[in-house]
Amino acid sequence: MSKSVPAFLQDESDDRETDTASESSYQLRRYKKSPSSLTNLSSSSGMTSLSSVSGSVMSVYSGDFGNLEVKGSVQFAIDYVESLKELHVFVAQCKDLAAADVKKQRSDPYVKTYLLPDKGKMGKKKTLVVKKTLNPVYNEILRYKIERQFLKTQKLNLSVWHRDTFKRNSFLGEVELDLETWDWDSKQSKQLKWYPLKRKTAPVALETENRGEMKLALQYVPEPSPGKKLPTTGEVHIWVKECFDLPLLRGSHLNSFVKCTILPDTSRKSRQKTRAVGKTTNPVFNHTMVYDGFRPEDLMEACVELTVWDHYKLTNQFLGGLRIGFGTGKSYGTEVDWMDSTSEEVALWEKMVNSPNTWIEATLPLRMLLIAKISK
Repeated sequence: MSKSVPAFLQDESDDRETDTASESSYQLRRYKKSPSSLTNLSSSSGMTSLSSVSGSVMSVYSGDFGNLEVKGSVQFAIDYVESLKELHVFVAQCKDLAAADVKKQRSDPYVKTYLLPDKGKMGKKKTLVVKKTLNPVYNEILRYKIERQFLKTQKLNLSVWHRDTFKRNSFLGEVELDLETWDWDSKQSKQLKWYPLKRKTAPVALETENRGEMKLALQYVPEPSPGKKLPTTGEVHIWVKECFDLPLLRGSHLNSFVKCTILPDTSRKSRQKTRAVGKTTNPVFNHTMVYDGFRPEDLMEACVELTVWDHYKLTNQFLGGLRIGFGTGKSYGTEVDWMDSTSEEVALWEKMVNSPNTWIEATLPLRMLLIAKISK
């Protein structure tokens, strides 16, 4: 069954993050929330927003991993086309997949690929869904525009998924190829091969990749109301100082910036950014962001999400991030997967809460995050 990849090209639509770094972020940006804005997050309308955040996760890890058996195999081949400066992944077919519909013994499978360590939307490619079969045939080429030498730092992750009528995804298995030692000039390396599907690699193992560090400081500033001794609301100040040893996803090119969101509020209006700093893996930002309207009880429920991105043309690639909060797994009584702070992140937040009007500084390791979709 072995044969060479056919020399045809196929257009492949790709979801892309198109938020460009704002030029206005060169100066201090102060987005003032009304005093009731964070309070409203615990109301009924806020709970609706909260549940939608936890249900709209997008990343290489999103989907249902536990319900279906992993079985079967996938046939594909990879090749680097020097004239186009493209990596081609030719996805031929799958056989003997697990049945999502047990009664009718069928699934609606599709194949998705990533070039790791980029797990963002820019690195995602996927085939069409083939309905009602355990042996789908695709014959599609998924293409990546990338310099050949950069492939030495990449891994190809190819996974098979069932997509139901409600657009929910169920994991059917995956294959991962390390491209560091791949022989691109060998004819045998370009042949179609069958690969057995394997269970999901634990996200914890993938998160051990070095994504660099961020040096930052936090401060909580209570605001006493007129005529009252105790403050009713306050401000959280976030001072993003610099990053160290950021990963290079585009060879020697890097143009990084930091984005901040106060979860569970994912609206675009609440998001702030630093300026982009180019040509260094150790960018200095010295950028302060201020959010107000925090009641003391809101500090228990909210989480500061800081993400670092590489801005390239019209796209942004995720490099790593932090989630600074109490890491309880819940927010305003609802279970959320973004309240997942590490022990170091929790320690920084606790020190800030317990030491008002004082800058608390830390250098924390950046990590892989499940990024919540931004609501309008």
